[in-house]
Amino acid sequence: MADNRRVIVVEDDRDFCDSLVEYLRLSGLDVTGVDSALEFYKTIADAEFDVVVLDIGLPDQNGIVLAEYIRNNTDMRIIMLTAMTSLESKISAYKAGADIYLVKPIDFSELSASIFSILGRLDSNLTGEAEQEQKRISVPNLHESKWKLVRGDQSLMTPDGDKINLTAKECDLIERLAETPNDVVVRQEILNALDYENNDFGNRALDALIHRLRMKNRNLGRRIPVKTSHGTGYCFSAPIVVV
Repeated sequence: MADNRRVIVVEDDRDFCDSLVEYLRLSGLDVTGVDSALEFYKTIADAEFDVVVLDIGLPDQNGIVLAEYIRNNTDMRIIMLTAMTSLESKISAYKAGADIYLVKPIDFSELSASIFSILGRLDSNLTGEAEQEQKRISVPNLHESKWKLVRGDQSLMTPDGDKINLTAKECDLIERLAETPNDVVVRQEILNALDYENNDFGNRALDALIHRLRMKNRNLGRRIPVKTSHGTGYCFSAPIVVV
């Protein structure tokens, strides 16, 4: 799974960063370590990465700001690794696009397991995309008059052909709902699909994600049909395909 996947660690404590990189490499991961946002930008200009392990307290740029850049401009999944334990900090990180929030001191084995979990989902997504593309080729008119989730460029196409750009997390959410359109997906299943814990900040992160998704269509004449089943979960209440 990890053979063709790459991880970048952004951590300004050089000794800690070196130890972390060494452990992750021994776990079988292809890992690069940098100690600043500037070095991160330079590194990703020359190479692509699948997961970033990101410290919030960087010397040259706030990690939350960097997370927002990563989510809006790359396909990388984000693991925040920080000493900040406040609920406000966690919520800010999830709103910025973090997939997982881990608090120092961290057991390296927990971080390694988190990375492999994310990589496993990425590989599953690739397999699913290939299968969906084959179905699309076999049935050329399948997508007419339907919403279309395009995993390749993280976008949602309306039946009228309007394109709505999505974050990776929003894409994951709609893909899970699209598995059973018009059927309610219970909240716990959605939290599991998004790697959110079923606690206060995990549920708030999900609520913030739903809110951001609904705000994306405010300039369009057609609402994104993600409906709430109060006390239960959410559903995509229209025909949709994933390609």
